[in-house]
Amino acid sequence: MFRRITEPDAETVIIRFEGERLKVAAHETVAAAVLATNPEFTRTTPISGEKRAPYCLMGTCFECLMEIDGEPNRQACMMIVTDGMVVKRQTGKREMPE
Repeated sequence: MFRRITEPDAETVIIRFEGERLKVAAHETVAAAVLATNPEFTRTTPISGEKRAPYCLMGTCFECLMEIDGEPNRQACMMIVTDGMVVKRQTGKREMPE
């Protein structure tokens, strides 16, 4: 489905997706890093609970919404991974923290 292509000596960072430790290239987006693990889905819809995954990968469709470092509704395709980042699937509609 999705294959990661990186330079052999590329800098890497460690992120966590659903509790799993992932070593990824430092320049990747969160969406690209997660898609490389073949996750089946990255969020569910608020009404039907249907499983969704990133689609356009350019910030237009909002199918990539995930919880990143405790903040829901983050567009994973628009964020670059950082060392220690914690990423979770987003289930249904999430309210923004105040």
